[in-house]
Amino acid sequence: MNQAKSSGFTKQMARNMFYGGSVFFILVFVGLIFDSERKIPQRSNAQNLTESVIKGKKLWETRNCIGCHTLLGEGAYFAPELGNVYKRRGPDFIKAWIASQPTHTPGRRQMPQFNFSEAQLNDMVEFLKWTGEINTENWPPNIEG
Repeated sequence: MNQAKSSGFTKQMARNMFYGGSVFFILVFVGLIFDSERKIPQRSNAQNLTESVIKGKKLWETRNCIGCHTLLGEGAYFAPELGNVYKRRGPDFIKAWIASQPTHTPGRRQMPQFNFSEAQLNDMVEFLKWTGEINTENWPPNIEG
């Protein structure tokens, strides 16, 4: 008797594909982790972290700026992205804008008045300058955020 071999998919073949695919993608994932870990220190600007930047970040956090704005893509989308606002507008514009709020322009979203001192305005500008210097690999693609 001549018995024909089954040419179907066997359990052994499925097991080999599962384990082989799992090992392959684990290796790819580990490679991506090592690549990211290698690049992160090169992208960081932690060496430029000054006392003024730290104070500006504290203002950013305590005034809940991220509740309306995004910063490097994180936060709310109610108000503009501020990751590159220093490059777009400059320090004088930023300080004047914060100090002049709210504008009471009908039909526009309004930023609250925080009554920052000149030193606090300078700290906020330094924080926004620092975030703008982070290497985001050309993100956001639109200069206006």
